[in-house]
Amino acid sequence: MVKEENELVNRPDNTAFTQQRLPAWQPMLSAGIIIPGFVLIGLAFIGIGVALLITSRSIQVLELDYTGEDQDSPCFRCSDPAVRNCTCTLQFSNDRLIEGPVFFYYGLSNYFQNYRRYGVSRDDGQLYGDLSYFKEPYDQCEPYRFGGGNNQPIVPCGSIANSMFNDTFRLFQNINGQRREVPLDGKGIAWWTDYNIKFRNPTVTPLRDAFNGTVKPPFWPRPAYELDTSDPANNGFINQDFLVWMRTAALPDFRKLYRRITEGDYANGLPAGNYSLDISYNYPVMSFSGRKRVVFSNVSWMGGKNEFLGIAYLVIGTLCIVMSVVMLIVYAKFKFPEEE
Repeated sequence: MVKEENELVNRPDNTAFTQQRLPAWQPMLSAGIIIPGFVLIGLAFIGIGVALLITSRSIQVLELDYTGEDQDSPCFRCSDPAVRNCTCTLQFSNDRLIEGPVFFYYGLSNYFQNYRRYGVSRDDGQLYGDLSYFKEPYDQCEPYRFGGGNNQPIVPCGSIANSMFNDTFRLFQNINGQRREVPLDGKGIAWWTDYNIKFRNPTVTPLRDAFNGTVKPPFWPRPAYELDTSDPANNGFINQDFLVWMRTAALPDFRKLYRRITEGDYANGLPAGNYSLDISYNYPVMSFSGRKRVVFSNVSWMGGKNEFLGIAYLVIGTLCIVMSVVMLIVYAKFKFPEEE
């Protein structure tokens, strides 16, 4: 008797939903539906692929290697790790206008920011401006957790921050023997979420006082509160170059945004002509067979130059068309009688 009462209590309501009596529809897939469907999908993918490929090939890219590995390179002397505070100048020219806005990137090759131990070597508490993490950095920051003569905490700690890219560039256009500097805009080059959400400076004024009792990363020439001596608002953990570097790359060959060319006489792009790029060569890459380059590029509605997506759409679309033809041949040869 008790068992029957429990069954009545646990029984679902007598509704169409709980008793699974809702009306259902099941597609009856036939050759007359599948073959035209594959053809339409294939044509759509091919159309998208052609549009993406044409757009990608319309993007202008100028890429220059300045590693200095070759003896005839203007940066060959600077590639020697024993040479300090070295500068070199790249001379180049472009045959036609690179339409603006032009984006100026630095690129690194054979650099594995996706290595797990490297990727976790950071302290998000520090980077959010929490002073309690300044005294006791996250243990994953080793071996860049404590340093200096008194074994003080490193802020910001970890391999990512310590290896921050620190080459600097100045671009000039050569006109009638004179060098006109091209203005480079470094504002807003980092992701909005990084600048406004993930990274914060300590709420201490002046910012220098927040770093008392700490030391800078070993490879940094200046502490975090002096990363940009020309703009006090661009210092600490919200420095634009620092934010760009801290967003690690997924592949060993990558490029990161350095500046935009959007101001003055160059708002419409880089005119055809001769240019020189002064480089403060500080970042060593020869020890791990890496390479360094600068890239000038514009963008389109689909982003930067990348033909892979267009080619992928073309391949998938072509396969759909081929499969529809194969299915049509099979259907015509082995036509099955319709089920009753």
